[in-house]
Amino acid sequence: MNKIKIEQHSGLGALWLAGWLFTIGFLGLSFGKGILAIILWPYYLGVFVR
Repeated sequence: MNKIKIEQHSGLGALWLAGWLFTIGFLGLSFGKGILAIILWPYYLGVFVR
């Protein structure tokens, strides 16, 4: 009989989602920049901190 092992990896995804939402709210990004921030949210925060 095979055992089924279930792993949940939602921690990193939740962290990414929180970072994305924080970036949009904190920097007040427009809709278009908010969509770009889906991938580039660390860049936007770096530019702001610089």
